[in-house]
Formats: sequence, structure tokens, C-alpha cells
Amino acid sequence: MAKIGLEIHCQLTNLESKLFCSCKANYREFSPNSNICPICVGLPGSLPMLNKKAVEKATMISMALNCKTPEKIAFFRKNYFYPDLPKNFQITQFDAYGTTSIGHDGKISIEGKDIRIKRIQIEEDPGRLIYEGSSEKTQITLVDYNRAGTPLVEIVTEPDFDNPKQVRLFLNILVDLLENLGVSDPTLEGALRADGNVSVEGGNKVEIKNVTSFHDLEKAIHFEITRQQSLVDRNIAVISETRQWDDRRKITISARKKEEEQDYRYFLEGDIPWIKLNSEHFEKLRKKMPENIASKRERYVEKYGITYQVADVLSSDKYYADLFEKSHNEKNAKEIANIITTDLMGLVDTREKRDISKLTHHHLTELANAIIANKISRSSAKIALQEMVRTGKSLIEIISEQDLDNVSDESMISSFIEDVLNEETDAVKEVKEKPETVNFLVGKVMKKSKGKADPSITLKILKKKLEIS
Repeated sequence: MAKIGLEIHCQLTNLESKLFCSCKANYREFSPNSNICPICVGLPGSLPMLNKKAVEKATMISMALNCKTPEKIAFFRKNYFYPDLPKNFQITQFDAYGTTSIGHDGKISIEGKDIRIKRIQIEEDPGRLIYEGSSEKTQITLVDYNRAGTPLVEIVTEPDFDNPKQVRLFLNILVDLLENLGVSDPTLEGALRADGNVSVEGGNKVEIKNVTSFHDLEKAIHFEITRQQSLVDRNIAVISETRQWDDRRKITISARKKEEEQDYRYFLEGDIPWIKLNSEHFEKLRKKMPENIASKRERYVEKYGITYQVADVLSSDKYYADLFEKSHNEKNAKEIANIITTDLMGLVDTREKRDISKLTHHHLTELANAIIANKISRSSAKIALQEMVRTGKSLIEIISEQDLDNVSDESMISSFIEDVLNEETDAVKEVKEKPETVNFLVGKVMKKSKGKADPSITLKILKKKLEIS
């Protein structure tokens, strides 16, 4: 039996400055080594000053993950040498004197199973290593310290996952939660990184690092379980080590011996005092906390009669949920939810498409109200929605330019119906025997009218002509 745990590193990308200095937290917009100062590159005599907003954001994550937060938190030095770590130590949190990290003992439920959160800690991100060169002989390693000091929250789970699929589901839920809180944009490169810890049959734990996507992490964990089980079956000891995912060969490869906690020689960071978190701190943050996804989903179901499946999809993605919240009222809520989940999600299914989309919540309100008032058919509404996304034009402009008005004139619809009845004689016979198949003919009328015929009027006239109820 496999045991799987995760260590997730989440950058607090929505902050303005780094964790201990005033350099920009968004290092991505700078040329290498231009977003740095004496503090984030660890020059002698420089003193860190803790970013208060980072503590607030980390506390919100802790609360959202149902964690307990202590009254006092502390920071420690984690000592190790690596080229991207300019101070030769990382300022992080460590529960050496009781629980002093920002969160502990939380949980998230997936598929009826509780995944326990062991701890949540605030720490600084190291710099970045950049490799250049076409071969091993010519390859060089460059260091960019722009990222050094970026505010980071590490989320450590207990080894509660039974299989790689649960890992992916957990990470998807976590992404939705972080976006909903407004603390991070997980779509940014390097903003959310996850390492896996895997062991089988009570054996040694192996850490998998440097996996670039959740999809690859799922594959890496699956491979590692298979590799370890194969060793156990042959009575070969599994070595406790850190392994990396080789994306080209789709295997894990040994990187280094796994360090133990004592190897890092943790000790209190003398330049940052203990931080006391009083009741006012928590009460203030509770008021700032947005409605959680589960509560939002239940509200959509109970208040607006939206199906659970649609409400689940709508509430889980902040982009779509925000559009829904701004565009709906009690009369058009179900229609707007249907437009978003049925049509819009296919049009703006990537971050890039969302960024260039001209669609606003006003467009959705216009479109839903027009459908409800039978001013436009659903098929014409799909065409209009595409134009709104592409051009940002109003519904009135699009209807006028593309002649998308709904046809509700009974005589005009009757002429379309007569043509269809003459062309679909076999279907007409079948409808008389099986009245429930009349929707096939409705579809044919809609096609002949280029989606403009009012479906309810079309159905009423068809039933009258075919003498069915």
C-alpha cells in the first residue's frame, strides 16, 4: 500500500513587495538581477523587516484550510548552501518551540476522504537557476536573484493520499481556493509548485521535486509507486532520497540523498522578533474573507434553483463566478449560469483567451434577458456571444449587423414547417406513432430558419399540424 504526501509552495503573488524588503514581489517583469537590494541578496549588515500583509494573507489561507493558528509565531534560519540562496540560509518557520508556524492541523475533504494539513508556514523564495548551452559540455548555470525573498507559503500535508488521482483532485481544489481568496494567481509561472513524498509498504520516504505541472506530478507519483513496489517485490531496500522527474523519459531519477531536519541546523532568526496575533487580527481577517466555494455553491442551488453540477462548476472558478455575480438577478440567474457553463467556457478556456476577451458582465445580462424575452433564439445567442467575446459590441449592434432577430411571426414559422414536413416524410410518420420524437422536426425547422424560429411557437404549430398532444 502506498502513502503519499505533498509539500506545496504557493507564492503570494498579489502582494506588492517581497517578504522582508520593499523590492517588487512580481519579479517576472524585470530583467535578471535588477529587482534586488542588500536585504534580499543577504549583504552583511542588512536587516529584514517582515511584510505585515504577507502574514495576513497566510493567515487567510490557514483559516480557509480549517487550520488552527497559534497566538504567537516565530521565524527561523534554515541553513544550507545552494547557489540560488544568497544568504546561505532561508528565513522560514519551524515548530521548534511548540507550534509557532502560521497554521497547523487543518483538512480538506476530497471524494469523502479527509486530507490532513500538517502545517502551513511562511518563508522566502530563493532565487532562480537558469541553464544555458546546447550540451552538457557547453552548458553554463546562471543565477537570477530577482525572485529571492518573494513571499511564499508552504503547505505540508500528512501522507493521506491513497493514489495519484487524489493528489490531482486536491491540487485542483487548492488552486480554486487560492484564487477565490485573492492571495495568489496560480496560473503564473512558478507561482504554485508541488513536491510529492512517496513510500510503499511502510518503507523509506522518497521526495519527488522539480515537477512543472500537476499533470506531470500525477504521472511522477504513479511511476515512483511502481518503481518502489518493484524494489520491494525483489527484496531490495528503497533508499530515502530526493528524486527529480525526467519529463523526456517519463521517469524519476536520483538527485541527492534526502536531508533530515537536523541537517539544516535550524535556529531562531534573531533579526525578527516573535509576532503576537491577537483576537482583533483574526476578527479583521474574517470580515475580509470572501464567501467560500462550498457556501457559494449551496447559495446558487438553493436561491436560484441552479443544478448542483452547474453550481459546482460556476462557483469553483473565480473568473466565471465573478462574471455571474455581477451580471445576474433572480429572474435571469439560471439563464446566465447556463450561458457561462454551456457556451462561454468553451470560448475562453485559457488565461490568454480571457485576457483578450472583450466580454463584460453587461453583455451577459443583455443576452440572458433577450433569450428570456424571446427576442433571440438560443442558437443565435451563441453566435452573438462569440461576437461579444471577439469585438465587445452590444447585443443590439450584433443583432442588427448579423440579422439575428428571433422569428416569432406564426405565418413565417408555418412556412418553414411546411417545407420541413414535405422534406421529412419518414419523420412525420414516426412522430405520429411516437409523439416524443417531434423534437427532431423542431430541430429541422430551427436549421431551416438559421436558428431564428421561436422554439416554443414552432413546437405548438407542429403539434397542431400533426394532431399530436
